[in-house]
Amino acid sequence: MDCCICGPMANYFKPPRNSICSSCYEGAKGIMAFIDELDGDRDAGFPTTSQGLKPNISKGLLIAFKWVRKMKEREEELNEKLKFLDCLVLALRDGIHTDIMVKPGTGAPLAAHRALLATKSEIFRTMLGSDECKAPAEDTISLPELSHDELKCLLEFLYTGSLPQESTDKHLYSMLVAADKYDIPFLRKVCEHQILDSLDSSNALDILEVSDVCSNRILKDRAMNSIVEHAEDVVFSTRYDEFALKNAHLCVEITRALLREMKDKKDHEMSG
Repeated sequence: MDCCICGPMANYFKPPRNSICSSCYEGAKGIMAFIDELDGDRDAGFPTTSQGLKPNISKGLLIAFKWVRKMKEREEELNEKLKFLDCLVLALRDGIHTDIMVKPGTGAPLAAHRALLATKSEIFRTMLGSDECKAPAEDTISLPELSHDELKCLLEFLYTGSLPQESTDKHLYSMLVAADKYDIPFLRKVCEHQILDSLDSSNALDILEVSDVCSNRILKDRAMNSIVEHAEDVVFSTRYDEFALKNAHLCVEITRALLREMKDKKDHEMSG
């Protein structure tokens, strides 16, 4: 029987005696479950009743459709706002009214705007602050742990809210470290998501190493799980030899995790 939603005769079906296919049925259930999760948020954009209250989401897919359409309108509004704010990065790239020089550990310094840096990080605000009773604030700050290219990547993120595509792969780990050191939560979140998306056995050791530096529990646990899952490929790789020389404490943690995994498997086999 044709589906009254996705079938070729969908335009001719009339309620109430219609049927839907399993795909549409599962899709509808998924949509409703997702909407139900958001139903408690009064700012989520649901259409409201005349009394200002949200309608019961169980009334059907029509409410879900109205919610999706509302979200589309918000997306378009946000895209317009982002285009409006793009002028900030032009001010950085063209050096328009810059008032602070930021020096990397290697390479030439970059000009930036004191006010913007101070609003993006409490650490930068402290570094840039001045005591009127003492000396005025310096015209230069130094971020010695960053190279020129890494500093450029960091500044572009502070001005745009996104990492430059051409620099992401090269500087993702250093950006995570910078986010941790200079307390930039949004940068930390962006780096964390991108690192998790790329996690596999080939880079698990690198991610474990940087997560330890930043005390990032989520990345550390996921990297450790990947190492345990692909233990033979990881432990017998040439990268592991280099890793072990610099991270003896992490090798101890890997060994313990592998032993726990072996014990759990043995206990499971015995219980089975």
